[in-house]
Amino acid sequence: MKSKLHIKALIIALVCIVGLNPSNVLNAKEKQDNKAKYIFLFIGDGMGATHAAAAESYLSYKKGKFGGERLSFTDFPAYGSVTTFSANRPITCSSASGTAIACGAKTNNGMVGMDKDSVNLKSVASVLEEMGYKIGIMSNVPINHATPSAFYAHNVSRKNYYEISRDIASSGFEFFAGPGFLEYDGKNHDKPATDIYLEKKGYVVSYGMDEFNQESKKAKKIILCQESAKKEQTGNYTNDAKSKEDFSLEQMVDAAIGYLGDKEPFFIMCEGGNIDWAAHSNLTMPMVQNILIFDEAIQRALKFYEEHKDETLIIVTADHETGGLTLGCEGSKKINWKEIEKIWIESGYKNTLSKEENKALNTKCSFGWTTRSHTGGPVPIYAIGKGAERFIGRLDNTEIKPRILAE
Repeated sequence: MKSKLHIKALIIALVCIVGLNPSNVLNAKEKQDNKAKYIFLFIGDGMGATHAAAAESYLSYKKGKFGGERLSFTDFPAYGSVTTFSANRPITCSSASGTAIACGAKTNNGMVGMDKDSVNLKSVASVLEEMGYKIGIMSNVPINHATPSAFYAHNVSRKNYYEISRDIASSGFEFFAGPGFLEYDGKNHDKPATDIYLEKKGYVVSYGMDEFNQESKKAKKIILCQESAKKEQTGNYTNDAKSKEDFSLEQMVDAAIGYLGDKEPFFIMCEGGNIDWAAHSNLTMPMVQNILIFDEAIQRALKFYEEHKDETLIIVTADHETGGLTLGCEGSKKINWKEIEKIWIESGYKNTLSKEENKALNTKCSFGWTTRSHTGGPVPIYAIGKGAERFIGRLDNTEIKPRILAE
């Protein structure tokens, strides 16, 4: 009995020494329980509220209606708006806005993963990795492009693609996916190939879904690239919404979920990058098609959410708006989806129009575009699941990271 009393006294003494008490232990457990175990962050590059409205208008037209059809994410219960200005411009670029979203701090246009004083920032993905989360980063534009790189890289210029690719190795994240790498072997094609470098650092680089399915069974860290990018750099800035690549954005999300599994917590960032590229060229139908492709990827996450409702958070937002799109122009209150769809179907969704021809087509069909660049207005944010209420109302893009990490 005396021995038991001594043991009890010792335990109490140790608790006092390290500053623990039952309530502290309970609070720690509550904090862990308050954070979503599975977190999806979807970024529609360049996707403003009107872009999403255009996609919904097109879906409604296909059902013979003027409106009422919805994208999967516009039905999310939590909705807000996000300001997007950078540290040195009222109108941001993708690397500055991507850094603000990923790292919770403003930076100058053109910089990635650093603040305006060139100090490295820690992304939400890196913080979650330290907490035991597995990480997946993917996009349907090159893996070393502005938005995905904001989650793993640090560079004074988003255009230093070769150096940014090498930061994948230092991130240690388990899963990457995308078309491939820009500057695969350096600006002047005189550097060691990116995939060879990354494989020496412990990554398996697979090209195509067949290779991925075979190699992912044993790989501890893996990068999934389109088969067309094997041994060469991937293409940049394509407006082809009906690509012939061997896997889609939805399949990237599916591959990430399958690879990361649900035994341990994970964070997945998925970018729909081609929305922005189509918007830069004011290509209405390819832009809409790319939003529908983006929505398919979100629907895959929603399927996972339905199986893990109490543990999953899905966030959908944009880094900025591109093109200054309006539904209706020149006083028209009608939208001619039939004609604009016909032209793009006949072209196989490949842009064969001159700038002047495309502008005339947009005007004729009542789509107004004010610029071929970014605009400075707020973008929407949608959320569903555990912690979704944190994303209601007016936010700045630097507030997304701390709200994901909030206990």
